Amino acid sequence: MAEPPLVVVADPIDRAAVATLQSGPCRVVDASASPEELARVLPEAWALVVRSRTKVTRQLLSAAPKLALVARAGVGVDNVDLAAATARGIKVVNAPRAAGPSVAELAIALYLLLLRELLPSIASTRAGRWERGTRGHELLGRTVGFVGYGRIAREIAGRLQVFGARTVAFDPFLPGPVDTTELVSFDELLSRAEIVSVHAALTPQTRHLLDARAFGKMRRGAFLVNVARGPLVDQVALLAALRSGQLAGAALDVFETEPPTDRELLEDSRVIPTHHLGASTHEAQRRAGEEIVGEVLRAVRGEPLTSQVTAEGGP
Repeated sequence: MAEPPLVVVADPIDRAAVATLQSGPCRVVDASASPEELARVLPEAWALVVRSRTKVTRQLLSAAPKLALVARAGVGVDNVDLAAATARGIKVVNAPRAAGPSVAELAIALYLLLLRELLPSIASTRAGRWERGTRGHELLGRTVGFVGYGRIAREIAGRLQVFGARTVAFDPFLPGPVDTTELVSFDELLSRAEIVSVHAALTPQTRHLLDARAFGKMRRGAFLVNVARGPLVDQVALLAALRSGQLAGAALDVFETEPPTDRELLEDSRVIPTHHLGASTHEAQRRAGEEIVGEVLRAVRGEPLTSQVTAEGGP
C-alpha cells in the first residue's frame, strides 16, 4: 500500500488548523521552526503550506520533485513563482477570504488617523502640551478612491457607507459596476479622490503604479494609503510628493523592501508606518488556517478545489 501524501508546513499557521490537517488522510511535517528540517523534507513533499515568509522560487520547486500543491495561507501569491509552478503542473491555492475584515478595519483606522491628524495630537499630549484648536477633517463626505476593487476593497467600501464617505474605484478587470461604488479611469480616480487607497495585485505591470506621474495627478493635499503590496508605490516619488506638499500624508502597512530601510520615509512626520500587520489579527490567522487546510484536504481527497490560482493541468 502506498504511503499517504506528505504535507509540509513551511511557515507558522494556526495550531488548531495544523491539528485538523494531522487528522486527515495525509502525513504532516511541521518544518516552520527549522529551515534545515524544511530542506530535509522537501524532496518527499506532496504539498507545501506557506504564508509570506517562505519564497516558493524555481529553485525551491526544483528541490521538491514530488510536489503537486502549494497552499498559501493568505491572499497574495507574489511569493510564489506561478510560472514555474504552472510549468510543472503544480496547483497553487490561497485563502482569499481570510484577511478581509482585518485589512478593511486597518485601512479605515489609517484613514481616520490621517484625516484627524491624530498621531501628532497624541504625541503633543504625551509631551505635556495641551494644544487646543481646530484641526483635522471628518471622513463624512470625503471621496475614497480604490486602486484595485477586489474582495478587500469592497469590504472597505461597504463599511464606509456608515461614515457617509463617497467611493470610486479603478479596476481594469471589472467589466462593470458590482455595487454602488463608481468605476472610473485611473487618472479620474487620482484627480477626484481625497484618499487614494491601494489594493491592486502586484505584477510586473503594476510595479510602481503609484509613481511621480500618478502623484502629480492627485489632488493637492490628498492622502495615500497602501495596505496591499509595497512595490506598487514608488517610495522615492512618494517622499518627494510629501515634501513638496502635493500629498498631505501617507499610511503604509507595506514597503518595497521589508523590513523597510528607507529611514527618511519612516521618520517623516507625515507618514504612518506599520509593519505589514493587516492580516495579523488572531481572527484572520485562524480563518487563514482553516481555509487553507480545508483546501489541502480537498486536494488530498481528490475533491474539487475552491481557490485555485494557477490554471488546471499546467501550461
